[in-house]
Amino acid sequence: MVLVALIAACLLEKDDAWGPDGTVPLRAETVAGGLVVPWSLAFLTGGDVLVSERPGRVRLLHEGKLVGPPVLEVKTGESSEGGLLGIAVNPADPSQLFLYLTAPGPQNQLQRWTLAKDHRTARLDRILIGDIGAARYHDGGRIRFGPDGALYVGTGDAREPRRAQDPKSLNGKLLRVSPDGKPEVWLSGIRNTEGFDWLDDGTLAVSDHGPSGEMGRYANDEVSLARKGDNLGWPEIYGCESKTGMVSPIIAWSNHAFPPGGAVVYRGKAFPEFRGNVLITGLGAEHLHRIVLKEGSVASHEVYFRQKLGRLREIAMTPSGELWMTTSNCDGRGECGPEKDRILRIVRQ
Repeated sequence: MVLVALIAACLLEKDDAWGPDGTVPLRAETVAGGLVVPWSLAFLTGGDVLVSERPGRVRLLHEGKLVGPPVLEVKTGESSEGGLLGIAVNPADPSQLFLYLTAPGPQNQLQRWTLAKDHRTARLDRILIGDIGAARYHDGGRIRFGPDGALYVGTGDAREPRRAQDPKSLNGKLLRVSPDGKPEVWLSGIRNTEGFDWLDDGTLAVSDHGPSGEMGRYANDEVSLARKGDNLGWPEIYGCESKTGMVSPIIAWSNHAFPPGGAVVYRGKAFPEFRGNVLITGLGAEHLHRIVLKEGSVASHEVYFRQKLGRLREIAMTPSGELWMTTSNCDGRGECGPEKDRILRIVRQ
């Protein structure tokens, strides 16, 4: 396979509008509502979907409807950005359900659960990793299985930037986790990633939250392209800064806090214009962002659903190729209406 070419080019976006409006006509349909911060989605054989709610519940979406009792509930530690975050099901063994959560203490944990055949209950198998630093902010949380069949785990610096450059710390990293729970540092120099996906077997698109006052720095949420062993630079560099041995992002937004809630590389058929594009959900920016790449750099980028759906958290491709997103309006920073948070399906208008 030909790998995506990585060229040292960074677009520093200073536009208050985040970018131009998108040109592809899109519409958002509600799949399910009544949720509270649906942080992550896991798609199961047969069409069922598991949804993590940050307060500590995993819900089941069966035949397009939410099943009443949660599949499981966990006690979470006191945190603003932590809680029950990422979920993933092992494609090689659908009975294995993985959770990333902020446990009491607090500490961030990677847990493995055994999922019942009817998907309606689960029991804790073991805590695979229990010593990931946690804080009120910057807990990371996105977990995904890669093309190599391994589980990848994104962590935050837990409000201690030096951890991102410390090879002995699991914080501020993208970890590759073996079946027995042994973590290997895949990427370092991360502040707080909540989104990543593969452009090819060796190249990742990684979104990261920019600083909110550390060392007098602000904004500069970013998206980078990276490969095994890369250092994304935090806190040594940020925005479009560069330093030998560190990877600069392909784009950074310098004026306001974007921050990205999720990331996916589009592989569906409904929007052929989007094939191979990186799609990012914006929390504070309240929109879906499309990034078109050419030879490892940003060829163009544009905005969809600008401030129409509120805060956007997860974005994912379903097994059938549909594009789904979740809102995050009940996370204490948005406007949580009567319908609470929703799972959305994106279709052509």
